[in-house]
Amino acid sequence: MTLLVVGVSHRSAPVSLLERVALAPEARVALLRDMVGREPIQSAAVLSTCNRIELYADVTGFHAGLAELSALLSRHGGVSREELSPHLYVHYDDRAVHHLFTVGCGLDSMVVGEGQILGQIKEALALAQDEQTAGRLLNELFQQTLRVGKRAHSETGIDRAGQSLVTFGLTQLADGGQDPAGTPEVERWLAGKRALVIGAGSMSSLAAAVLARAGVSELVIANRTLERAERLAVSLDGRHAGREGGLPRARAVPINAISIAAELALADVVVSCTGAAGLVLTAEAVAGALTERSALARTRARADGASASTTTRAGSAQVRPLAVLDLAMPRDVDAGVHRLDGVRLVDIESLAEASVDAPMAADVDAVTRIVAEEVAAFEAAQQAAQIAPTVVALRSMAADVVASELARLHGRLPGLDDKERTEITRTVRRVVDKLLHAPTVRVKELAGEPGGADYAAALRELFALDAPPQPQPAGAMEQERS
Repeated sequence: MTLLVVGVSHRSAPVSLLERVALAPEARVALLRDMVGREPIQSAAVLSTCNRIELYADVTGFHAGLAELSALLSRHGGVSREELSPHLYVHYDDRAVHHLFTVGCGLDSMVVGEGQILGQIKEALALAQDEQTAGRLLNELFQQTLRVGKRAHSETGIDRAGQSLVTFGLTQLADGGQDPAGTPEVERWLAGKRALVIGAGSMSSLAAAVLARAGVSELVIANRTLERAERLAVSLDGRHAGREGGLPRARAVPINAISIAAELALADVVVSCTGAAGLVLTAEAVAGALTERSALARTRARADGASASTTTRAGSAQVRPLAVLDLAMPRDVDAGVHRLDGVRLVDIESLAEASVDAPMAADVDAVTRIVAEEVAAFEAAQQAAQIAPTVVALRSMAADVVASELARLHGRLPGLDDKERTEITRTVRRVVDKLLHAPTVRVKELAGEPGGADYAAALRELFALDAPPQPQPAGAMEQERS
C-alpha cells in the first residue's frame, strides 16, 4: 500500500480555522480533480464533514505526496500553508487505514459513537466514484470502512455511548430551556413545537427526521432548490396519504428574505445546515423576526385576553423563546445572534466546547478491538493482492512450459492415440500442480507477515518471472526433434 491521509479536524484545530477551510460540494469536486492531476497521486478521495476535512490518496512517494496534499488543502481551503501546517495530521499506510476505520466507527467524532459519519463516508466514496478518482485501493478502503462501522454499531453498545450530532445539539438547546429541575428529554422538549429546517442535504434531512419523530407539531423545510425541499417535506408529512405514526404537518418554502422572516416569526426551533458560502441568518434578520414575534404575541394576548404562556418578556407581552441549532461549516447563523434576548444559539463551536458524558468504556474498548482486527485483515488482504500477480505469473509460466513440452512430445511420438495423449497430459499437469502448490500457498501465507512482499520478490527472481522471454535461435526446434 501507498496510502496517505492529510487532514484537519476538531481535534487538531480551532473551529474558527475549520470554518475557513470548509469546502462546499462544488469545491470538493474541483479539489478531487486537482488531486489526481498531480504527479505522485494515483487516486484520491475527500472526506468533508462539519468538523473535519481529510484528503485520502494513493501516492507513489510519501514526501512528494505529503507536499502536494498539504499544498492542495491550503489552496482550496483558502488558508496559508504557514497557518494550516501546525494543525494538520498525517497518517500513512496501516495508520491511515486505522484512522479511517476509527472515524467510521464514531470514535473520532465530536460526539463519540455518532452514526452520521457513515453516511458522510458513503457520500465521499460516491463522489470519488462519480469523478472516477477512487481507484482500487480507495474503493476497497472506503467500502470496508462502511462494513467496519456497521459491525461496530451492531456488535457493541457504542450507540448508547453517543448520539448523532443533531440529537446532541438539540439536547444542548433543551438543557438551556425551561426545566429548572433537571435536563429535559429532547422528545418532551420538542413535543408540540413548530420547527424550521434550513437546507435539504444529508445533515438537514437527518435533522428533519429527528424533529418529526420527536413530535413537533409543524415542520417547515426551506431550501434554495424548492423541489428538493418538497420531496423531503412530503416524506415527513403526517397528512400525506398512507402515512401513520403521528408525523407532523410538513411543508416546503424557498430560501429568501421574505419566507425566512415569516417562518422565523412562527418557529420555536430552527436547525440550519446548508453548506452555503455566506451567512443564511444574519443577526439583523433574527432581530427582525423577534420584533415580529413580539407583535404576534401582543396580538394574541389581546385576542385571548391574557399573555402568552412562555418565559421571555418582550415589550408588554410575553413571547416564545427561539432555539437555533447551526450545524453548518462554515456557519449559517451570525454569531451575533448569541447576544439577542429571547434566542438561544448552539453551533459547532459551542458543541465542541460542551462537556460530553464519557461513553461506556467497555463499548469503546470493544470497538477498538474490532478496529484492530479489521485493520489487520485489510492489510493481509492488500498484501495478498500484491502477491497475486506473482502467483499468476508463476502458474502462467508453468502452463506455458507444460504446453511447449507436450507439443514437443506429441511431435516426437506421432503414433500416440488420443487416450494415451490425454493421460500423459493429465499426468504432466498433475506433477506441475503438485510442485507449485506448496510454494504458492506458502507465499500467500507469508504475505500477511512483516516483509511479506520480499517473498514474492524472491519468487520472481528465482523463476525469472520479470525477465523477457528469450527468443530461440533459428532451427532450434528442428534440432531438438532430430
